[in-house]
Amino acid sequence: MRAVQLQAFGGPEVLDVADVAVPEPGEGEVLVRVSRAGVNFGDTHQREGSYVAERQLPFVLGGEVAGVLESGAPGFECGERVVALLETGGYAEYAAAPVAQTFSVPEALSDAAALALLIQGLTAWHLLRTSARLSPGESVVVHSAAGGVGGLAVQLAKAMGAGRVIATAGSDDRRARALELGADVAVDPETEALTDALVEANADRPVDVVLEAAGGRVFEQSLQALAPFGRLVAYGNSTREKVRVSNAALLKTSRAVVGFWLYHCLERRELTEGPLRDLYERAARGQLMPQVGETYAMSDVARAHSDLAARRTTGKLLLDPSS
Repeated sequence: MRAVQLQAFGGPEVLDVADVAVPEPGEGEVLVRVSRAGVNFGDTHQREGSYVAERQLPFVLGGEVAGVLESGAPGFECGERVVALLETGGYAEYAAAPVAQTFSVPEALSDAAALALLIQGLTAWHLLRTSARLSPGESVVVHSAAGGVGGLAVQLAKAMGAGRVIATAGSDDRRARALELGADVAVDPETEALTDALVEANADRPVDVVLEAAGGRVFEQSLQALAPFGRLVAYGNSTREKVRVSNAALLKTSRAVVGFWLYHCLERRELTEGPLRDLYERAARGQLMPQVGETYAMSDVARAHSDLAARRTTGKLLLDPSS
């Protein structure tokens, strides 16, 4: 089968399509014929060898797929449409996926829409519910609000009862998109005095919740915009800039910094099945619009990674393994 097998760590140039054996599902696994594979920012870290979890070469990239079951399993039938979460192996024509992290796709949702609500939807859901513990009426800052996670987080924040939702995005078009998704105001994250801009956008009041995935200056200035008992949830580090947080400063301000990595939810089906069902039901009611971006041919995977790293994309990026 065709797959993107990583033989060396590096830039997008190391991504090549290779001919590899179809995986043999082990105990507790199913074989999925992949129609679409999801592309995530974490994949770029894995490609570089800088991911949170260390990977041993060679391996096939990709942590989420949509497709059709090639074999049945308890609770599933052969030929059923599913999405699945896996540690690696998604950028391929076939993927072995754990039954515990395989989920049926409702008839009303396309494979692309269902996949757009898997990793990115679950991330947005847990950022607000599990990590930030959002309360009704609280203000929320969503950075990178035109991206896959950010676009869903804007919508979910409103649906979950947030007060003022403040989006940031790096261009006029992307800020306009965030407003279309329901943000009350959109701010340029490159603004030099970002702390002041966020507070001003919240009617001159410090904010309650910040969802942050860049690190560096954005992290530092967002932290300073928090109100007492405010929470900054860090779920990425796209700038690769590490930040030190003073325990004394947290003590004096009653602020909290919370880390989130979706992998910890994958170990417990109750942290994926229920939230994913909620996401799919919200989408079916029209309360949540999946953010489907460009679909790339698998042979064009290097361009997909380059576009994602350069922030030239919006919504969920997908790979078509048949092309």
